[in-house]
Amino acid sequence: MKKSVLAFGALALGVAFSAPVMAADVSACLITKTDTNPFFVKMKEGATAKAKELGVSLKSYAGKIDGDSESQVAAIESCIADGAKGILLTASDTKGIVPAVKKARDAGLLVIALDTPLEPADAADATFATDNLLAGKLIGQWAKETMGDKAKDAKVGFLDLTPSQPTVDVLRDQGFMIGFGIDPKNPDKIGDEDDKRIVGHDVTNGNEEGGRKAMENLLQKDPGINVIHTINEPAAVGAYQALKAVGMEKNVLIVSVDGGCPGVKSVKEGVIGATSQQYPLLMASLGIEAIKKFADSGEKPKPTEGKSFFDTGVSLVTDKPVSGVKSIDTKEGTDKCWG
Repeated sequence: MKKSVLAFGALALGVAFSAPVMAADVSACLITKTDTNPFFVKMKEGATAKAKELGVSLKSYAGKIDGDSESQVAAIESCIADGAKGILLTASDTKGIVPAVKKARDAGLLVIALDTPLEPADAADATFATDNLLAGKLIGQWAKETMGDKAKDAKVGFLDLTPSQPTVDVLRDQGFMIGFGIDPKNPDKIGDEDDKRIVGHDVTNGNEEGGRKAMENLLQKDPGINVIHTINEPAAVGAYQALKAVGMEKNVLIVSVDGGCPGVKSVKEGVIGATSQQYPLLMASLGIEAIKKFADSGEKPKPTEGKSFFDTGVSLVTDKPVSGVKSIDTKEGTDKCWG
């Protein structure tokens, strides 16, 4: 009788402890461009929370700076060696990373691009992202309507990301042009436009210091510049600092993309005129869910109907709404912000 009771107790104990052991067998990797940008910090928070909820073992990696593809390739190699079931990736070099991604997929890992589509996009199993073209269009339309008749004689500068022109950079850049009424020419390339309103492009590496230097460079090209599109809000803040240093902060309309809490605060304070808010926590948490589902059933995520990727949403945030462009104010933007 004692033996039976002990056997039953051992069996019960085995059942009690088997769930977490089995869950730990599902492992995932998050590889971001940096671990300092608030966007990627929030992405990591979302992935970590969802992984804990679902019992997934998560390892996180990041490049030293935006554009550090070598560290991302090394991270993919580590994930393959560790036997991960899937990788969530925000690629710095959307073309250069593709061979490493192929190696991971050939090894049986599910690879999901977050925020930044690969080139080609189907190099990943799926993409969970903001509609970055729409994000650009929204701030372009807002800037055009805000300027009114002056838009036709605007002097526009672009503070882009990196020389490699990752897809997220191209999409936001080209979207802004379309929204503002500028012909982007080749939709897959930055810098081939011939609109006389464009002062020039410079790169920022997505940070404040880069934004400040890029703004200074564009001011040297044309001190009459009056519209600035920035790849993200840290770059926008850097641009504002450069403008303020020469007393031009009230003469230039700055628009951006991100929607982090510091960025929404910058909109409220008038540093940024409008920003397109995206939702990195949602991207990452959905990505972890997709890896867990793939590990359990082999099923891969499907794109949003009518799109080539899973759309995680975008909202224009401004306290100066214009006709024909749907937006939310900074109060609502603060309720939805991150970072």
